[in-house]
Amino acid sequence: MICPLANVEEVFITDDAAVYQCSRQNCYWLEFQGTTTSFNVRDFFNFKKKVDNIDIEKMLNDSARNCDFEIIMPFRTERCFILSIEEILQLRDVLAGAKFMIELNGVIHSCLRSRTLLAI
Repeated sequence: MICPLANVEEVFITDDAAVYQCSRQNCYWLEFQGTTTSFNVRDFFNFKKKVDNIDIEKMLNDSARNCDFEIIMPFRTERCFILSIEEILQLRDVLAGAKFMIELNGVIHSCLRSRTLLAI
């Protein structure tokens, strides 16, 4: 559950997950698998990197039972993600979309600042 005092804005939403940004606490909130997890900015991008580095091809080709799931424990959270291949793909989708929107927002603000400076 997102803190009721938080000032959140939608960053990116899919059918399976959502990412919100909280300007008040300077963090991102990930809603996934029926729970909400808070990340500071650096930890959010590190978590995305961990998810992106999961070797799905190895998981698909290895018949060992321990390759059916991946366990990720994000830094500075109390959450433990136990992810199937489908859930990894869902998580990658929302995290990639969120990263794109965050970067796009930065580019837009940069363009607006440079235009404002040129107008002065």
